[in-house]
Amino acid sequence: MRAIRIARYGGPEILLREDIPVPEPAPDEALVRLRHSGINFMDIHTRQGKYEGSRTYPVRLPTTLGIEGAGEVVALGRDVRDLRVGDRVAYCLHWGSYAEYAAVPAWRLAPVPDALPLDRAAAAMFHGLTAHDLAHDLGRAGPGVTWLVHAASGGIGQILVQMGARLGVTVYATTSTEAKAAVARTRGAAAAVPYEGFAEAVRGMTSGRGVDVVFDAVGRPTLRESLRAARRQGLVVNFGAVGGAVRDLDPIELGEAGSLFLTRPRLADHLPDGPTIRRRTADIFGALLDGTLIIEIASRHTMDDVEAAHAALEERRVVGKPILDLP
Repeated sequence: MRAIRIARYGGPEILLREDIPVPEPAPDEALVRLRHSGINFMDIHTRQGKYEGSRTYPVRLPTTLGIEGAGEVVALGRDVRDLRVGDRVAYCLHWGSYAEYAAVPAWRLAPVPDALPLDRAAAAMFHGLTAHDLAHDLGRAGPGVTWLVHAASGGIGQILVQMGARLGVTVYATTSTEAKAAVARTRGAAAAVPYEGFAEAVRGMTSGRGVDVVFDAVGRPTLRESLRAARRQGLVVNFGAVGGAVRDLDPIELGEAGSLFLTRPRLADHLPDGPTIRRRTADIFGALLDGTLIIEIASRHTMDDVEAAHAALEERRVVGKPILDLP
């Protein structure tokens, strides 16, 4: 089978196109014929070596890139009982989806409704599950709650804005351009502001109070001002660092900013078992089917041009979710 792999860390130029054997599923795994793979910042971070020492995501070289995909089950390990050959499934947080086949732990696989195209399911897994966790478990979502969502036109940002608005949250957004601000407002943001001076702008829109929750996937350029945008005893959720890691934050700054709570969640800790995955994906897939959630596929790529998708993500030129279409 064809696969996109890396044998060392670096830029998009290190991606390798290789023919490797189709994997044999372990006793607790299913072999999935992949039709689509999502393309994510986690793939870039894997390529760059940011998970080299991670215990939560212990990916090691050499490896096949890609952490989410969708397709059909073509073979089952001997201990798998709740899947059948031919089932349409999707998954995330298991490396190896830039390939024609993947052997995936059965508990990670979520059933995909017949009415939902597999490319939409692939696009929804990592971003959708992340946003679902942030909105429902961390975001204190409900009427009267206020959020600030950074990078609101990005893949996770758009979903998070929609989920918050659907739950009655007043969502404020930051974006880098007016075109991206229009996307955020279309998705349900009450207002979208530039990054420059966003804390003062948000405080102005909340009568000086600040928001209940700030969702910050940017990191170094925004995190300290995010503390200023949160209300007293508010929550700041740093779930990414596309602008660079913050390495010099003193906990006393949280006290000075109003006795804030700061958390850095990782999705793996919030998807501990199959029932949790299936519960969350049923909610996400249901919303896609009834039209209350929109996930735009920003661009489509093949194994021959995946470098372009990586470059666009690194340069933050993507609005929506890039997809890898597999042969």
